[in-house]
Amino acid sequence: MNDKAVRLQSVSHHFGSVEVIRDLSLEVSHGEYVAVVGPSGSGKTTLLNLISGFLEPSSGTITRRGESRMVHQQDGLYPWLTARENIALGLRTRRGTAGRPGRLEAMLDLIGLNGFADHYPHQLSGGMRQRVELARALAGEAEILLLDEPFSALDYLTRVRLRGELERLIRERPRTVILVTHHLEEAAQLADRVVLLTGRPARIRCVLEIPRPRPRRPTDPAVVEAVERLLGELGADPETSAIIPPDHVARADGGGR
Repeated sequence: MNDKAVRLQSVSHHFGSVEVIRDLSLEVSHGEYVAVVGPSGSGKTTLLNLISGFLEPSSGTITRRGESRMVHQQDGLYPWLTARENIALGLRTRRGTAGRPGRLEAMLDLIGLNGFADHYPHQLSGGMRQRVELARALAGEAEILLLDEPFSALDYLTRVRLRGELERLIRERPRTVILVTHHLEEAAQLADRVVLLTGRPARIRCVLEIPRPRPRRPTDPAVVEAVERLLGELGADPETSAIIPPDHVARADGGGR
């Protein structure tokens, strides 16, 4: 039995004359949680689009065992649909309709928004909208969840709360997860492995395994140590930069958006 949900072998990708990804190889096991970090403009979102099948690589091969679903960094809810109706879209891929109302109510209960089921996106907070987005992705049958900076538009405290929500959702409905984030603390707190990319053209600079089981707190020694090691790889001073913000990540490797 092949235990790899995703396998990239010597993948490169160009947009015209611009080389975005060069000779990148990566394997992700079923049920594994992998975070991808790196400078702005290094091709992290392009990498997710390649894994999802939205883009075809210029060279190399990508094997994906199972359906994938992507959650984007921008609010992807349909504004003319309620929270309930948005989540229901995720159930379209499920075979048959028997039990669908029950599954929908179960998802609303899972994200704690039963009382807001008939609210429209503009009536929900940013954190609530992101929970609906995650519920829509988890409601379907996709075995692979691709997250493209899902919390980037939220303030820090909301991000921390939503990380806990995401961890709980994944625990209750297990998936293979590949998360793209600028936030090193977020990557180290959530993932089993953190893949650090170089600047464009993106290659793998290093892969860091987090030895502690999930869930973890942001202050967990393993998380703090992982952030320090990643900062060291980026050439930043761990003594003065506990968390490296997006613009600093870009300067650390000479990249830009």
